[in-house]
Amino acid sequence: MSGAPPEPPPYSLAVLGHDGTPLAAEARELLERAALVVGGARHLAALPVPDGARTVVMGDVRAALDEIDAAAGAGDGRRIVVVASGDPGFFGIVRALRERGHRPRVLPALSSVARAFARAGLPWDDALVVSAHGRELRRAVNACRAHPKVAVLTAPGAGPAELARALFPQTPRTFVVCEDLGGPRERVVTVRPAEASTRPWHDPNVVLVLDPRRAVPGERGWIAGPRPGPGGWALPDAAFGPGPVGTTAEVRALALARLGPRIGDLVWDVGAGAGEVGIECARFGAAVVAVERDEAACERVRRNVRAHRVKVAVSRGTAPAVLDHLPDPDAVFVGGGGPEVVRACASRALRSVVVVTAGPDRVRAAVDALRGEALTAHAVRIQADPALPAGPAGRDPEGAAAAFVVWGERDGADPSGRWAPVPQPEAAAVTVAALPDPDPDSVPWDDR
Repeated sequence: MSGAPPEPPPYSLAVLGHDGTPLAAEARELLERAALVVGGARHLAALPVPDGARTVVMGDVRAALDEIDAAAGAGDGRRIVVVASGDPGFFGIVRALRERGHRPRVLPALSSVARAFARAGLPWDDALVVSAHGRELRRAVNACRAHPKVAVLTAPGAGPAELARALFPQTPRTFVVCEDLGGPRERVVTVRPAEASTRPWHDPNVVLVLDPRRAVPGERGWIAGPRPGPGGWALPDAAFGPGPVGTTAEVRALALARLGPRIGDLVWDVGAGAGEVGIECARFGAAVVAVERDEAACERVRRNVRAHRVKVAVSRGTAPAVLDHLPDPDAVFVGGGGPEVVRACASRALRSVVVVTAGPDRVRAAVDALRGEALTAHAVRIQADPALPAGPAGRDPEGAAAAFVVWGERDGADPSGRWAPVPQPEAAAVTVAALPDPDPDSVPWDDR
């Protein structure tokens, strides 16, 4: 009588976090019994890998995962150990293993971010943590523009020097660069962005990007990370001080829906008026540059920004010429300017452009400008009339003027906000030429 074939013995998979300190007894025992050890070259060199174990250097992560899959499927009960930096469950290999169906046993070490803030002597429950490893640096830069306390997990080609070049001179920040934390070459250096471009930095490193005006000690809260987003939007017009605003609350609600501001984005607010649209985008965590033509208008924006306790940089100049000095935006709001301004914004926007105009004759020109830059265009007429009597006399409310909202969306833009992977160069110490001291009169936009 023949029975079913016996089940192959189960494999075991453990992930060990390594931070330069000696392994705990449990982790050491798992490593001693391993048949396959996968890890970075520096981890394999630093740890007592048993003589009989096969090793795989995790340079190409996908290839290393394929090796793990093959070993797990061999059916011989193989013991597999993966070694990773710090806490492998935090921006680490555990996610990739789970995505491939593995259920690893995880023994974490202290994460590099926790160690970096400890070295700086700072609390970090209010910090924003972003990774530039295998992702576009642009989003990490935008997070640093918008938030006062950011930890950046860097990568070759996306390290302290590159961050410095993107932030200097418009965004005043302090860098705390933490190299080889827990390792033999550990170094913690506090520098300005201009200095960060002149030093050779060694991987791996973590950079704390701090706004010295706001980051220490930070806000006390009940949730980790930056304070939660706004409980509502389309604030009352009166929230932006005396004087008219360019967009009423009802129009602004639709504009915000089409802009979709979020952490990691950069939004231009062109023809900012009182700064109402840019301020609301900043409340969602986006980095914002407001553009206005004269200093009085710029100062009005700054007053409102301070009142709402958000970060909005201000650029004084006339569009479209002034836009040449700004980094590419994810989304643009155009509150003033003709078709040439809309066209210039659409040519640079990575995701969307929203235009508000009071004249129906300008709708077609805006639509044509958006379509001319390969955006899919839409337009609506919106009029929100008060329904309740106003004032002590109970007079019937007057009808509001209609506004036209035109928006364009770039086909293929990722609405999820996931960061696209980018090729990473080989690890190396990098030296970048020094950045010059800025001429205050030549800085095209400022973060004050």
